[in-house]
Amino acid sequence: MSIQDVIPETPIALQGSRIGLLSDSHGDVRMTNAALEALCARNPAAIIHLGDVCDDRVLEALAGNCDADGHEIPAFAVPGNMDDDPRALARHGERMGVHVGHPALAFTSGGALLVAHHGHVRRVESAAHERGATHILHGHTHLVRDEQVNGVRMLNPGALHRAQRFTAAVLDLANGEFEVFEVSRTQP
Repeated sequence: MSIQDVIPETPIALQGSRIGLLSDSHGDVRMTNAALEALCARNPAAIIHLGDVCDDRVLEALAGNCDADGHEIPAFAVPGNMDDDPRALARHGERMGVHVGHPALAFTSGGALLVAHHGHVRRVESAAHERGATHILHGHTHLVRDEQVNGVRMLNPGALHRAQRFTAAVLDLANGEFEVFEVSRTQP
Protein backbone atom coordinates (compact mmCIF):
# COMPACT_ATOMS: atom_id res chain seq x y z
CA MET A 1 0.00 0.00 0.00
CA SER A 2 1.45 3.37 -1.01
CA ILE A 3 1.58 6.48 1.15
CA GLN A 4 -1.14 8.07 -1.08
CA ASP A 5 -3.47 5.18 -0.24
CA VAL A 6 -3.18 6.16 3.42
CA ILE A 7 -2.85 9.97 3.30
CA PRO A 8 -4.29 12.06 0.45
CA GLU A 9 -1.56 13.39 -1.83
CA THR A 10 -3.01 16.90 -1.95
CA PRO A 11 -3.63 18.38 1.50
CA ILE A 12 -6.61 20.61 2.18
CA ALA A 13 -5.53 24.23 2.65
CA LEU A 14 -7.09 25.70 5.79
CA GLN A 15 -7.89 29.41 5.77
CA GLY A 16 -6.83 30.22 9.32
CA SER A 17 -4.66 29.09 12.18
CA ARG A 18 -7.29 28.00 14.75
CA ILE A 19 -8.57 24.43 14.44
CA GLY A 20 -11.34 22.97 16.56
CA LEU A 21 -10.85 19.31 17.49
CA LEU A 22 -13.25 16.75 18.93
CA SER A 23 -13.25 12.99 19.00
CA ASP A 24 -14.94 9.84 20.15
CA SER A 25 -18.50 11.14 20.37
CA HIS A 26 -19.81 7.57 19.91
CA GLY A 27 -23.13 8.84 18.59
CA ASP A 28 -23.82 11.17 21.52
CA VAL A 29 -25.38 14.09 19.66
CA ARG A 30 -26.00 16.15 22.82
CA MET A 31 -22.34 16.00 23.83
CA THR A 32 -21.31 16.73 20.25
CA ASN A 33 -23.56 19.80 20.17
CA ALA A 34 -22.20 20.98 23.53
CA ALA A 35 -18.63 20.59 22.26
CA LEU A 36 -19.46 22.37 18.99
CA GLU A 37 -21.05 25.27 20.84
CA ALA A 38 -17.90 25.68 22.94
CA LEU A 39 -15.65 25.25 19.89
CA CYS A 40 -17.55 27.79 17.77
CA ALA A 41 -17.29 30.34 20.60
CA ARG A 42 -13.50 30.04 20.21
CA ASN A 43 -13.62 31.06 16.50
CA PRO A 44 -11.95 28.12 14.76
CA ALA A 45 -11.20 28.31 11.05
CA ALA A 46 -12.14 24.62 10.75
CA ILE A 47 -13.54 21.81 12.87
CA ILE A 48 -12.19 18.25 12.67
CA HIS A 49 -13.88 15.22 14.23
CA LEU A 50 -11.20 12.59 14.85
CA GLY A 51 -13.34 9.46 14.62
CA ASP A 52 -15.85 7.21 16.32
CA VAL A 53 -18.68 9.35 14.98
CA CYS A 54 -21.11 6.37 15.24
CA ASP A 55 -24.27 8.21 14.17
CA ASP A 56 -25.19 10.22 11.09
CA ARG A 57 -26.69 12.86 13.38
CA VAL A 58 -23.19 13.65 14.64
CA LEU A 59 -22.15 14.52 11.06
CA GLU A 60 -25.32 16.59 10.75
CA ALA A 61 -24.33 18.50 13.90
CA LEU A 62 -20.88 19.20 12.40
CA ALA A 63 -22.45 20.77 9.29
CA GLY A 64 -23.51 24.39 9.11
CA ASN A 65 -21.80 25.85 12.17
CA CYS A 66 -20.94 29.53 11.79
CA ASP A 67 -18.36 31.85 13.26
CA ALA A 68 -19.14 35.17 14.96
CA ASP A 69 -19.37 36.89 11.55
CA GLY A 70 -21.86 34.36 10.22
CA HIS A 71 -19.40 32.53 7.95
CA GLU A 72 -19.77 28.77 7.81
CA ILE A 73 -16.94 26.88 9.50
CA PRO A 74 -15.66 24.04 7.29
CA ALA A 75 -16.07 20.65 8.97
CA PHE A 76 -14.12 17.44 8.44
CA ALA A 77 -14.16 13.95 9.92
CA VAL A 78 -12.29 10.68 9.78
CA PRO A 79 -13.92 7.34 10.66
CA GLY A 80 -12.91 5.43 13.75
CA ASN A 81 -12.81 1.77 14.64
CA MET A 82 -16.43 1.96 15.87
CA ASP A 83 -17.69 3.45 12.59
CA ASP A 84 -18.97 0.31 10.86
CA ASP A 85 -19.16 1.63 7.30
CA PRO A 86 -16.64 4.40 6.45
CA ARG A 87 -17.98 4.65 2.88
CA ALA A 88 -21.54 5.23 4.08
CA LEU A 89 -20.21 7.79 6.56
CA ALA A 90 -18.41 9.58 3.71
CA ARG A 91 -21.54 9.56 1.54
CA HIS A 92 -23.63 11.04 4.33
CA GLY A 93 -20.90 13.57 5.06
CA GLU A 94 -20.92 14.63 1.42
CA ARG A 95 -24.69 15.19 1.59
CA MET A 96 -24.19 17.28 4.75
CA GLY A 97 -21.20 19.27 3.47
CA VAL A 98 -18.75 17.53 5.83
CA HIS A 99 -15.62 16.16 4.14
CA VAL A 100 -14.94 12.64 5.46
CA GLY A 101 -11.58 11.04 4.61
CA HIS A 102 -10.61 7.42 5.18
CA PRO A 103 -8.37 6.48 6.88
CA ALA A 104 -6.86 9.98 7.14
CA LEU A 105 -6.99 13.57 5.97
CA ALA A 106 -4.10 15.99 5.42
CA PHE A 107 -4.21 19.76 5.91
CA THR A 108 -1.85 22.69 5.46
CA SER A 109 -1.91 25.99 7.29
CA GLY A 110 0.87 28.51 7.78
CA GLY A 111 3.60 26.10 6.69
CA ALA A 112 2.36 23.26 8.91
CA LEU A 113 1.34 19.87 7.54
CA LEU A 114 -1.28 18.21 9.72
CA VAL A 115 -2.45 14.62 9.37
CA ALA A 116 -5.75 13.73 11.03
CA HIS A 117 -6.79 10.14 11.71
CA HIS A 118 -8.56 8.22 14.43
CA GLY A 119 -5.52 6.35 15.70
CA HIS A 120 -6.45 2.73 15.11
CA VAL A 121 -4.78 2.36 11.67
CA ARG A 122 -1.10 2.23 12.64
CA ARG A 123 0.30 2.73 9.14
CA VAL A 124 -1.11 6.28 9.10
CA GLU A 125 1.44 7.52 11.65
CA SER A 126 4.42 6.05 9.81
CA ALA A 127 3.10 7.46 6.52
CA ALA A 128 2.63 10.87 8.19
CA HIS A 129 6.25 10.80 9.38
CA GLU A 130 7.40 9.86 5.85
CA ARG A 131 5.32 12.68 4.42
CA GLY A 132 6.93 15.24 6.73
CA ALA A 133 3.92 15.99 8.93
CA THR A 134 4.47 18.61 11.63
CA HIS A 135 1.34 17.54 13.56
CA ILE A 136 -0.56 14.27 13.88
CA LEU A 137 -4.09 14.68 15.21
CA HIS A 138 -5.87 11.62 16.57
CA GLY A 139 -8.51 10.27 18.93
CA HIS A 140 -9.11 6.61 19.85
CA THR A 141 -7.46 6.50 23.30
CA HIS A 142 -10.03 8.78 24.99
CA LEU A 143 -7.06 10.55 26.63
CA VAL A 144 -5.78 14.08 26.06
CA ARG A 145 -2.32 14.07 24.49
CA ASP A 146 0.20 16.78 23.61
CA GLU A 147 3.70 15.45 23.07
CA GLN A 148 6.56 15.45 20.58
CA VAL A 149 7.43 12.12 18.97
CA ASN A 150 10.36 12.09 16.53
CA GLY A 151 9.91 15.82 15.89
CA VAL A 152 6.16 15.58 15.25
CA ARG A 153 3.60 17.07 17.62
CA MET A 154 1.04 14.39 18.56
CA LEU A 155 -2.31 15.82 19.71
CA ASN A 156 -5.49 14.20 20.99
CA PRO A 157 -8.38 16.38 22.22
CA GLY A 158 -9.70 13.62 24.48
CA ALA A 159 -13.21 12.18 24.16
CA LEU A 160 -16.88 13.02 24.47
CA HIS A 161 -17.80 9.49 25.59
CA ARG A 162 -16.39 6.93 28.06
CA ALA A 163 -13.84 9.27 29.61
CA GLN A 164 -13.07 10.51 33.12
CA ARG A 165 -13.62 14.02 31.83
CA PHE A 166 -15.21 14.98 28.52
CA THR A 167 -13.00 17.30 26.50
CA ALA A 168 -12.47 19.00 23.15
CA ALA A 169 -9.68 21.34 22.07
CA VAL A 170 -8.53 24.19 19.87
CA LEU A 171 -5.11 24.15 18.26
CA ASP A 172 -3.77 27.57 17.32
CA LEU A 173 -0.99 27.09 14.79
CA ALA A 174 -0.02 30.77 14.96
CA ASN A 175 1.21 30.54 18.55
CA GLY A 176 1.32 26.76 19.16
CA GLU A 177 -1.31 26.89 21.91
CA PHE A 178 -3.34 23.71 22.44
CA GLU A 179 -6.33 24.69 24.57
CA VAL A 180 -8.13 21.67 26.00
CA PHE A 181 -11.44 22.42 27.69
CA GLU A 182 -14.01 20.38 29.52
CA VAL A 183 -17.42 19.81 27.94
CA SER A 184 -20.26 19.50 30.45
CA ARG A 185 -22.46 16.42 30.24
CA THR A 186 -25.79 17.73 29.04
CA GLN A 187 -29.05 16.62 30.60
CA PRO A 188 -31.66 14.74 28.56
